[in-house]
Amino acid sequence: MTLRKRPLRSNAAGSVALERVATLRTSSVASHIAAIWVGFQFDVAGLAERGRYRGLRVERGSTRARRAEAINEGYASDTAIRCDRAKETDGQARNQRGTTMNTVEQWKQDKHPLDVVEDVKEYAAEGLSFEEIEERAGDGEWERLKWAGMYSHGVQDGYFMMRTKVPGGYLTPEQAEVVGEVADEYATAPAEYGGEEQNSIWGDAYIDITTRQDTQEHWIEVEDIPEIWSRYEEVGLTTIQGCGDSARNVLGCPAAGLDDHECFDAQPVIDAVSEYFTENREYANLPRKFKMTITGCKHDCGQSQINDVGMTPARKEVDGEEIYGFHCKVGGGLSDGPRMATQMDVFVPPGDAVEFCRAVAQTFKELGDRNNRGVCRMRYLVQQLGTEEFEQAVRRRCEVDLPTSGVDLTEGYTGDHVGVHDQKQDGLKYVGFNVIAGRMSGEEFAEAARAAREYGTEDASVRLATDQNFLITHVPEESVGDLLNEPFARTYEPDPGPFSRGAVGCTGSEFCNYGIIETKNRVYRWAKALDRKIDTPDDLEVVRMHMSGCSASCAQPQIADIGFRGETVKVDDPETTTNEEGDNIVEGMDFGLGGAMGADNEFLDWVENAVPAKSVIPAIEQLFEAYVDEREDGERFYAWCRRVDNGRLRQVMQRADANVSGGVAHGD
Repeated sequence: MTLRKRPLRSNAAGSVALERVATLRTSSVASHIAAIWVGFQFDVAGLAERGRYRGLRVERGSTRARRAEAINEGYASDTAIRCDRAKETDGQARNQRGTTMNTVEQWKQDKHPLDVVEDVKEYAAEGLSFEEIEERAGDGEWERLKWAGMYSHGVQDGYFMMRTKVPGGYLTPEQAEVVGEVADEYATAPAEYGGEEQNSIWGDAYIDITTRQDTQEHWIEVEDIPEIWSRYEEVGLTTIQGCGDSARNVLGCPAAGLDDHECFDAQPVIDAVSEYFTENREYANLPRKFKMTITGCKHDCGQSQINDVGMTPARKEVDGEEIYGFHCKVGGGLSDGPRMATQMDVFVPPGDAVEFCRAVAQTFKELGDRNNRGVCRMRYLVQQLGTEEFEQAVRRRCEVDLPTSGVDLTEGYTGDHVGVHDQKQDGLKYVGFNVIAGRMSGEEFAEAARAAREYGTEDASVRLATDQNFLITHVPEESVGDLLNEPFARTYEPDPGPFSRGAVGCTGSEFCNYGIIETKNRVYRWAKALDRKIDTPDDLEVVRMHMSGCSASCAQPQIADIGFRGETVKVDDPETTTNEEGDNIVEGMDFGLGGAMGADNEFLDWVENAVPAKSVIPAIEQLFEAYVDEREDGERFYAWCRRVDNGRLRQVMQRADANVSGGVAHGD
């Protein structure tokens, strides 16, 4: 199954070629060099295989002839590989990681995880139940099924969650329509689990847009998987390695190729890296999940600071010419051991990006811990070795020379594309639609795809964003009004209130095996309620409120203005908070404040623990009342939370007419 992001044409040699045009900008100390158009073309399949093409050249001017010349100069000449693969033992790391493999590693040794794809086809053909699958393949098969993009539902026996990979969040209208139609036809709650009544907000057939720019569909039965794969393959989509200990969906800026604030369009590089790792058996068995982000956007929309590999735009003189490429951060991540990624001293030309990512994966593969699964993520390896030693380990395994770092071109973090925006293409707009908690019906998503085709140009696309929203691109200015009058556009409005705009929620206990509390419905209700109840300052467009149903941080609460981490809470006020069973145990959450990404990046502080869910909105109301009274000019909510002592924040929250501090985590 191959990945193709958009219609491609074959050249005379039969290879696949992709044409892209990027607006490249640079400046020097002496003067500003005007923006120019430089064309470049490369073979995506060939790039994935070779792992390199020349960096994008910086030019002072451009003509049609010069752009054509640049296309030919864009290919890297194949040079002799300068080094052998690293032979060193890296004894320090190996000695510290242990020798006994954990259970999951043993399962992966028993059978290569990618072999499960053929297993699924057999299970479907024979109509096997969960019990029959387990009887045939053993416990390890439930882990290996993740490599097919499948998780068993936590409480709904016999059904799967299926994850669709969308590199960079980029979908053609045709691809997006298929995703919506598949959800509408196959991701449907059965009658025994409530059918259309099983969810009061979204009904029985919906998709979840994730913080990794892919989609999740629920209620999938194994016998339907081959047909879904067939429909996906027809339009260049896949679920393979949507989950599991391998390279996950590669992130990027959802407005790649559109915004003036990008330094260059990195989507072709995303496509090449994704193509290289997908179904690559050599790198399909890593110590844990491996998360990459690649962007040419100066606002770091791809969240480089919280990924295993984060590549951001940079500029450097290489061999006498100034080119664009990437700086790289490594070792970022959230969950129970959050860590901001740290900067390597490397400059990666776009054409070397695949090889660089391969070398990082190889380093992780060889040196990562396969003993204690709780500390198997790459961030622990980077922390153990130190960034400098990790860099040297990568350099020893990389088959191209990596220059030292150049000029960093990032300027903070935006991560929000809601609203109507100008494209750098004259007369065109892209529209960002707000999807609270990332969930919408399959039928509505298909309608959005059809609208992109109807109102957009032939280059129109549907883009998924890390804040669980989506964009429709390449809309002529005169067609924007008609697009916004579509029924789905009125539901997923591009001008929401600040809490709705920043509301992110994970799957939660509704379907996830790890979820402690329900999230999706709660986030939706809370965002709507807070927009009604709280009069925020006019210059505060978004309040990022993220809710994770457990400590795994799929909703990224640590980087939010307000973050929640699910807990079951034992309360000391049984008359007003006891649950239906009368056991004094209710859903609640740890309550965090002050997280942000960008130049002022910082994880939030968990200010109050084990807050009963019903007490949260009153506590937020009190916080915003104090914030509005005390904020300095232009001060964001997260900045105020950092400036104010945590003890006082707790006191403000406790002013609420609610049991804010009346609970403890169940089991403590």
